Amino acid sequence: MTENGKTIQAGVIGWPVSHSLSPRLHEFWLKELGIDGTYHAFAVAPDDLEDSLRSLPERGFAGVNLTLPHKEAAASIVDTMDSAASRIGAVNTIVVGANGSLAGGNTDGYGFMENLKSGAPRWTADDSTAVVLGAGGAARAIVAALLDAGVKELRLVNRTGSRAESLKDDIGGAIIVVPWADRTKALEGAGLLVNTTTLGMTGEEPLEIHLSPLPAKAVVTDIVYAPLTTPLLKDAAGRGNPTVDGLGMLLHQARPGFQRWFGAEPAVTDALRAHVLEGLER
Repeated sequence: MTENGKTIQAGVIGWPVSHSLSPRLHEFWLKELGIDGTYHAFAVAPDDLEDSLRSLPERGFAGVNLTLPHKEAAASIVDTMDSAASRIGAVNTIVVGANGSLAGGNTDGYGFMENLKSGAPRWTADDSTAVVLGAGGAARAIVAALLDAGVKELRLVNRTGSRAESLKDDIGGAIIVVPWADRTKALEGAGLLVNTTTLGMTGEEPLEIHLSPLPAKAVVTDIVYAPLTTPLLKDAAGRGNPTVDGLGMLLHQARPGFQRWFGAEPAVTDALRAHVLEGLER
């Protein structure tokens, strides 16, 4: 399968980006579906992001994904945004139009919810309180998705309080901003704990939080997937809490972009997860 007889090109842009597993998962789908396409990782410094994105049409790209730290900056560069990206103020997927325009979208919330449904099928948003750590681009998408799912109260905890307040103002809804110093206390009575920060990621500082106030039935999930089992997930599992790792979010959020770039509907399967995990373990 090709586009006008040419190899379809897509990729992921980040700074750094060498840790990204996106090329491995997209290459799996391309091979599985018999598509003549490529997907590569590109390290682009923040100061060079606009020039890089604007050059996509002339370089023949169908689109790209964006990862840290570019999601929010891309929102001011693209020509149009879908409703999710506009509401969140962050872009993780760009589709290049036939006229060279850049259409921004955000699939992080979709990927998060699909992963949560798969990994913790008994969790329900009804009458649930969620605690979200972090207030970056991914946090914005996840907060919006959880509120749309029906979470009654969302406690937002971030190291920089002003960023949390900005997220609350932009997204609206039942968000309560909690000071970082009170992150442990914020767990009382919660049904879901989500870490969207890089704390606990390989090479980053640890996430220091005590889980003792968290109810035993509360689900704990971390969007970090390097390592797959973060210290937070290990601690939660050790006390009996259901846990959901971050790999599934990566896999599910990739599906809409792949479909738009390459014209085929990919599936998240055990074979895909195993293939991507091989790359994580190297």
